[in-house]
Amino acid sequence: MKPIFNICLVASMLFASCACKKNASIANQDTKTGTDPVKTDVGFWLTKGDQSQLLSKQNIALNFSETTNANPTIEVDQSTTFQEIDGFGYTLTGGSASLINALPATEKDKLLRELFAVADDAISVNYIRISIGGSDLSAYPFTYNDLADGETDESLSKFTIDKEHTDLIPILKKIVAINPKIKILGSPWTAPTWMKSNKSFIGGSLKTEYYQTYAKYLVKYIQAMKAEGIVIDAITPQNEPLHPGNNPSMYMSAEDQASFIKTALGPIFKSNGIATKIIIYDHNADKPEYPISVLNDAEAKKYIDGSAFHLYAGPISALTQVHNAHPDKNVYFTEQWVGGPSNFGEDLKWHVSTLIIGATRNWSRNVLEWNLAADPNYNPHTDKGGCTSCLGAITIAPAITRNVAYYVIAHASKFVPTGSIRIASNITSNLQNVAFRTPEGKKVLIVCNNNGSETNFNIKYDGKTVSTKLEKGAVATYVW
Repeated sequence: MKPIFNICLVASMLFASCACKKNASIANQDTKTGTDPVKTDVGFWLTKGDQSQLLSKQNIALNFSETTNANPTIEVDQSTTFQEIDGFGYTLTGGSASLINALPATEKDKLLRELFAVADDAISVNYIRISIGGSDLSAYPFTYNDLADGETDESLSKFTIDKEHTDLIPILKKIVAINPKIKILGSPWTAPTWMKSNKSFIGGSLKTEYYQTYAKYLVKYIQAMKAEGIVIDAITPQNEPLHPGNNPSMYMSAEDQASFIKTALGPIFKSNGIATKIIIYDHNADKPEYPISVLNDAEAKKYIDGSAFHLYAGPISALTQVHNAHPDKNVYFTEQWVGGPSNFGEDLKWHVSTLIIGATRNWSRNVLEWNLAADPNYNPHTDKGGCTSCLGAITIAPAITRNVAYYVIAHASKFVPTGSIRIASNITSNLQNVAFRTPEGKKVLIVCNNNGSETNFNIKYDGKTVSTKLEKGAVATYVW
């Protein structure tokens, strides 16, 4: 990944001063009122920018009535539907897996259950992304077919995922045991260097004579993971194909991606009975012409499920531009970092408004934050190109600190399971919001108050309203 901007940086002293609050928080934290829970039509979970409330269930009576007032009203209409939701989660980088796997067994199991279980005391993450081979948040770059200089292996006889048996596969097996239905997206940062124009982990492009071999390499990867009990739901052909300066990385133009898919990857997936989805692009929203041009190639398009985006450049509305050009294909949001040290309040407001709300209102079936875990120094990462300030959703030191991306995702993942449908809701008075209907028929409304002061407002559904309020910058999930 390539950080282009940071929303807001604060001094390390502020970061340290917040650590005690974040360490003390737990999923489904209830507000301690000393009273019995009130009867309410609407459940209400709250996170404030000052961290005084962190995914805290509020003991407040929010009951629908026919009472009216002059406050702005968010009206939820389940008769108007949009895309189905696959899930919300993080990238489980190689470094994240190493840090989690190094925890004591009891603490490791407790953390994974908190992240992935469908339970009151968990945040129920239901979608993760992993790298195919090393990423820039691995300790070093690698692929599954690394050879000595000058060697080639077109039969892929030396292909092996053995490096993943140390950390990634053991953690994935535990995750799958906790949530067997979790969706996993695989993205390669590079092809094996002997297949590339420059024979390097950094930059270069896939040589056309190795299109067939590389497609078979990806088939072998999917089959090898399946043999471990890990189903890869989808892959992208290349992470950030227009950013060849990462370590590792590989440049792949739109023309080359279309050619690779229609001449090699698609046909080889088909002939091998591979049901894994092919999702194109996997890069910034400033170049919607890239996925549109790939999808304009009819031979490539027939193998493609949809397009994936990051937001280090460009507007989130570009996702709708691609959807409108090819409404029969899906849209995904697969990566966004939080730069460390984080300004919790500003990052919370931006990420929820722009991604959880903005991406899904622009047709995305998922929202994934970048790395799940890092240490206090943002390690591990590769040299000469790896991200040196990517703040994990959790920090492991070895004590566990829950950072802003934990709560950004939790406000959706805990309440919006796979198979939910986005439904209509209006944006009024700078109250950014998005609504969903779950498979069980519950309605979920996520709201971020982007005003400069506390705002009173109504939620209207089926002709009746509930009155509520949010402090400036606060995020709430309402469920009924």
